Amino acid sequence: MFENQPKGLFALALANTGERFGYYTMLAVFALFLRANYGLSPAMAGTIYSSFLMLVYFLPLIGGIMADKFGFGRMVTTGIIIMFAGYLLLSVPLGGDTLALVVMLAALLLIGLGTGLFKGNLQVMVGDLYNDPQYKAKRDAGFSIFYMAINIGALFAPTAAIRIKEYAENVMGYSSNDAYHFSFAVACASLVLSIAIYYMFRSTFRHVEGADKKNAAKADAAASTEPELTKEETKQRIVALCLVFAVVIFFWMAFHQNGLSLTYFADEFTAQSAQGLQAMCFNVWNLVAVIFIVYASFSLVQSKTPKGKGISALIIVAALALLFVQYDADGSVTVSAPIFQQFNPFYVVALTPVSMAIFGSLAAKGKEPSAPRKIAYGMIVAAIAYALMAFASFGLPMPQTEMGADGNPVAVHVADVTPNLLIMVYLVLTFGELLLSPMGISFVSKVAPPKYKGMMMGGWFVATAIGNQLVVVGGLLWGAVPLWICWSVFLGVCLVAAVFMFAMMKRLEKVC
Repeated sequence: MFENQPKGLFALALANTGERFGYYTMLAVFALFLRANYGLSPAMAGTIYSSFLMLVYFLPLIGGIMADKFGFGRMVTTGIIIMFAGYLLLSVPLGGDTLALVVMLAALLLIGLGTGLFKGNLQVMVGDLYNDPQYKAKRDAGFSIFYMAINIGALFAPTAAIRIKEYAENVMGYSSNDAYHFSFAVACASLVLSIAIYYMFRSTFRHVEGADKKNAAKADAAASTEPELTKEETKQRIVALCLVFAVVIFFWMAFHQNGLSLTYFADEFTAQSAQGLQAMCFNVWNLVAVIFIVYASFSLVQSKTPKGKGISALIIVAALALLFVQYDADGSVTVSAPIFQQFNPFYVVALTPVSMAIFGSLAAKGKEPSAPRKIAYGMIVAAIAYALMAFASFGLPMPQTEMGADGNPVAVHVADVTPNLLIMVYLVLTFGELLLSPMGISFVSKVAPPKYKGMMMGGWFVATAIGNQLVVVGGLLWGAVPLWICWSVFLGVCLVAAVFMFAMMKRLEKVC
């Protein structure tokens, strides 16, 4: 899985892991913070949440255009500095008045701008590592590894957000609302780690930074062996990419409900405690033990030496022992709504080697689906996830609010649906994500005309941005219609997008 990959991949992946850890720590509690700190309605909180996500994913277009002119590495470094300023501003507890709201919005603007310079350009650099003919066949696998690394950071983020908030409340004596800001401060520390990793291992990827003519020439040396594209070929590729962009809008509209309507559901409709085996799922270290078992199992099978097999077997035994010690049939744990967001990154990390093994086996037989076909399958899988939510929501009451002691509306917990529902839904959504997101990024890096790589990667993020802006639909529907109708909307848009994708398949596969 990790063999024969360019060294720069791992350095860039680790740098991105640090940044993503901070981002997802902030995002895990952000929607709940908006409602608690400013007394916002679900719809208004959803509007701010979705607008922020839109900004984070729209600005990479600007960042890509700037990088095509000034260099990818320079924009990545600048982006980290700007993000740090935004998170630092967000971490200051200023209360819930109008001034605090304005400062918070300014912080979001800085975070969005910094992410726009950082995120897409880092991924272009990863793609350019595979212009070298010796790595060309490893592109899809490389992006799967890169995507997995992102989710290692995201895996620990919900637990970090909750624990830090609890520490600020219970030990440091801060109010519930002020304690949220300590979760946001984690992002500042994670960015320091990210920039440190970037510069420590810069020598492994400096040739793809595009900072000067010498490095740009070295990065393009491998790509120059390919025939120059005609105007017609360039047009075909751009059209194909735009078709893919149009489809992924609706995936992200549905997928990023994990931080909005699905978090509302976890807060208001899901049981707030778990027992026995189910309780173990809410301890991140148990999930890490499962990940070690998965990877060690693959290593056990693939290792070519007795020593390698022995180490793998020892890791499996140690991880199983940890899980055995942790198990308490009568034990109970409190389940906080943000903690459910750990399951998606857990599944990504745990299932990536499984996904790569399946597609590797299909590739060996000449039966691996093309990237556009994988994207279409991903849309169908996402639709299945919301079909589960719709089915499980029949008969549930409408969301309810009441006035709190401070005069602000407070969401009421009205049902105790088993946590297994959201655990399963996140599993299904993750299958869809693994089919769509890393494959889509790989497709863009492969198909984009060389002169427009930064812009086209930015286009991928613009599509994501539009989808994220449409996330607000979940907030607008929450409390306005029965829950099963809310989930059916996302079910419907995913199915329509899948049908469109299959209708355009011949045109898309022509440029692969």
